Amino acid sequence: MAELLFCDANDPLGALRWTLAELRRAFGDVISGDPLVTRLVDDVRVDLDLLTDEHADPASLLLFNGELLEGAEPASSPEFDSWLSVERHRVSALVEGRLRQVAVGLLAAGRAGEAIPYASRAVAYNPLEEGNHELLVRTLTVAGDRSAALRQIAVCEDMLRRELGIEASPALREAATAVPGSPMALPLSGRAAASSQLDAGRAAIVAGAVDAGLQCLRRAVAEAARCRDAALQGRALAALGGALVHAARGRDEEGTVVLQEAILLATGAGDRATAVTAHRELGFVEVQAGRLKTADAWLAKAQALAETDEELAAILGVRGMNASDRGDYPAAFQALRESVERATGCGDDRQQAWSLSILARAHLLRAEYSLATAALTRSLDLVRQQRWMAFLPWPQALRGEVDTCLGDVGGAADRLEQAWALACQVNDPCWESMAARGLAVLNAGRGDHVTATKWFAEATSRSTLMPDRYQWVHAYVLDAAITAALDHGATDRARRLVETLASLAARCDMRELVVRAHVHRYRLGDRTALTAARLLGADIDNPALTRLLDDPASTR
Repeated sequence: MAELLFCDANDPLGALRWTLAELRRAFGDVISGDPLVTRLVDDVRVDLDLLTDEHADPASLLLFNGELLEGAEPASSPEFDSWLSVERHRVSALVEGRLRQVAVGLLAAGRAGEAIPYASRAVAYNPLEEGNHELLVRTLTVAGDRSAALRQIAVCEDMLRRELGIEASPALREAATAVPGSPMALPLSGRAAASSQLDAGRAAIVAGAVDAGLQCLRRAVAEAARCRDAALQGRALAALGGALVHAARGRDEEGTVVLQEAILLATGAGDRATAVTAHRELGFVEVQAGRLKTADAWLAKAQALAETDEELAAILGVRGMNASDRGDYPAAFQALRESVERATGCGDDRQQAWSLSILARAHLLRAEYSLATAALTRSLDLVRQQRWMAFLPWPQALRGEVDTCLGDVGGAADRLEQAWALACQVNDPCWESMAARGLAVLNAGRGDHVTATKWFAEATSRSTLMPDRYQWVHAYVLDAAITAALDHGATDRARRLVETLASLAARCDMRELVVRAHVHRYRLGDRTALTAARLLGADIDNPALTRLLDDPASTR
């Protein structure tokens, strides 16, 4: 600790002793021992806990400004400076996630006016995130201030054009007009009509008729509300929220509000199963958005309520995905293997295929190619048996990447091209970006850097196309593009991309990709970055990452 914080002092250990004495004088014996241990007594509170603890009074979120340890710039300790930079991004994202969570909860509870300050502060924390603007627009609309909502739309559109060179998604403007669950006229009324619309909506979504399915589900919500059947309304809201998250593009913001409404109604009606589903879906949304701590909270609540193998298999699959994104491989393997086992036991082939694909991805990231191949072979077999064409591009792209790593260029090209074509056919930007990334890496390995650069541009564009993108895929694409650029000597392009990766990975707590961003900085000439990378990656259980830190010029 003395070396980390006081390396430029004449007496580093003396400086540390003096600092600890001052802390004890102010707060009591809160920090002591060797190594140092923090012991907070009851009358000592830490503002960071107030900002990130979901059980703390949310009003505290509106009282704090600035960033973590604002004003502290330890220029004499590059390692601590690197850690602090990462933590500032991570804490800012945690606070942003809490602000969003509170705003959506208040909005779902019919208290839109109280939600406005929290949604506004979320925009202030991350003004380039379109979803934050959409949440504020939706909150202002429901609160009855449509003129303010329209002004916010204009602010967001201008900012995205100016700063990112992109257009806002249609969901932003629709947030100022469409209120989830608003009444609609039906030819029939009552519980029977609501149930039939719910069944029809679910069937339409499964069949791929998304617009028709959403319309039916909205009608089911409205009719269940009209006949005051809270349990049925909760089920309809959960189905609508799930469809908005999984079937519709760019609708996660509306989906989160709908799912929280479903939780309130299902809890009040004693409908445990619907509450489990809604909690799990909210956890999935947060994983995709890179708000991993908030995701853990939703998924823990879902798991506490779950009783059946089917429910637990689905929850554990998402928890494994979340742990893998964070770089916690032991937790990821434990959750995903149990998910596969439970899904197999209850005959849920789609869940088994999904969890196997995420398990395979974790093995791929650890360069365990035989284990990845075995899991992907099982996943692909199940996907084809189920004719689950909308999901097929994901395991297909992963299998293509494994083939590339094993040197099977022909097999990789076939699989990745098929994944790209099918992803474009089902219009899924996430799958498209994964396939494009794989084709870029494949062509870079062949030495065709012109084609590789084009595919990397395609992958980057697709990975940021929607406001509700999967942030891990975005970061994964950036990491590969930087590696290829550095290998080819395109340092200017790599330098531009590495800052984006570093910020994104830190905000989303993707610890392994934070480490890889530091390795890229080292290759760009920052001699202190490798030491920081090794410190930040010391407790990540990934043999491939360990080899990279030993030999930063290697590709994995």
